[in-house]
Amino acid sequence: MSERLIDALVTTPALAAAFGDEAYVGAMVAFECALARAQARVGVIPASVAEVIVRVADGASFDVRELARAARAHATVALPLVQALTSRVEAVDRTAAAYVHWGATSQDVIDTALVLCVRRAWASIAADHRRIVEALRRLSDAHAETVMLGRTLLQPAVPTTFGLKVAGWLGGIARAWQGWLTSYRSLLVVQYGGAAGTLAALGPIGLDIERAVADELNLGVPDAPWHAHRDRVAAFVAAAGVYAGALAKAARDITLLMQPEIAEVAERGGASSSMPQKRNPSGSTIVLASAQRLPGLVSSVLAGMVVEHERSTGGWQAETSAVADAVQAAGSATAALADVLESLTVDASRMREHLDATRGQLLAERLLAMLAPRVGRTRAAELVKDAIAESRRSSRSLAEVVESMPDAIVHLTSHDIEVLAAPERYLGVAEAFRRRLLDRASAAEE
Repeated sequence: MSERLIDALVTTPALAAAFGDEAYVGAMVAFECALARAQARVGVIPASVAEVIVRVADGASFDVRELARAARAHATVALPLVQALTSRVEAVDRTAAAYVHWGATSQDVIDTALVLCVRRAWASIAADHRRIVEALRRLSDAHAETVMLGRTLLQPAVPTTFGLKVAGWLGGIARAWQGWLTSYRSLLVVQYGGAAGTLAALGPIGLDIERAVADELNLGVPDAPWHAHRDRVAAFVAAAGVYAGALAKAARDITLLMQPEIAEVAERGGASSSMPQKRNPSGSTIVLASAQRLPGLVSSVLAGMVVEHERSTGGWQAETSAVADAVQAAGSATAALADVLESLTVDASRMREHLDATRGQLLAERLLAMLAPRVGRTRAAELVKDAIAESRRSSRSLAEVVESMPDAIVHLTSHDIEVLAAPERYLGVAEAFRRRLLDRASAAEE
């Protein structure tokens, strides 16, 4: 995906550059240069030949439109690139031209180039991920004691803290990042198998060349060429989908909390073209839009795992652009959420208003727990149900209603009644969970 206007929400300038035409061609040329250097190192071709190939390749410019046109004729962009490079080398040294792309195949070029583009993109994504982690830690610590409504099925449930909510976002994001990071590291291997993954044209020295190419590109050496085994790529893209989903969970919560009728948090936001009063959750929207792309892309790459024999017809060819799109979409979501969190404002007083607006009814679970040991669970449930109904009818708090109910007050102390009016005293082990989430996220980042 290039940096096109139509892609503005699902990539960033840095990510678009990592997969742009210049970077992609450059990555393929880097493979060819590494191959020439490696073969010279192990004595397959003269050092002078490698120098010519590298010098010409480094200084060559390629007509991207012509490469794209020719790619459609051959179902690969590698062949026209190699042909163009060979022609340029031949114009300088005919002998050297015979060694361009020696012992390699088109898929070696394409797969290794894709890995190099992913690696270039990763630095930007990792930097934005660190911003997210730092922002979430700050928010969680700052609001460790900020009590708010816990909401289940979009309805008030029991009290929680905003600090725990944020720590929950961090926990999910940190776990998903570790999965994506692990699969990323596994992906950083060279592809060099020759015609059908045996390096038959080179004989036993092929292993030495493979190692030398990997060293030249600072990549690992796989157990064997992976032309027909796409598990590393599929795992990487699937993990990108999980990570984007974890980011989107936080973004979805923020959009809901930012609704004017809730207004408990607010991001910097964006404007509306027709309604001047609006402050749209634009950053969260970018996160959600980017994450929306991942399930389809993951599905496409998973389908591409079903490879016919030693090279796919169609699945692999679809994979490269799907991987590029997936990385950019996940990276765009990362950058957008980092921006959102760094500018997020929290209205603790508004959170308290919503707690108070329930008139203590969100502590009905606590009241049931108080009464059940004294009057039995069945009778306690009846009393609680009656108390909630009366609270709603009379607009009195649950504590006030319970205090006026003869059957209940016999079994509750004044301290019990007081506790029913204090949601901050019904948080269970919220702080312990919050600390554990932060500690484990910190350990995962080390």
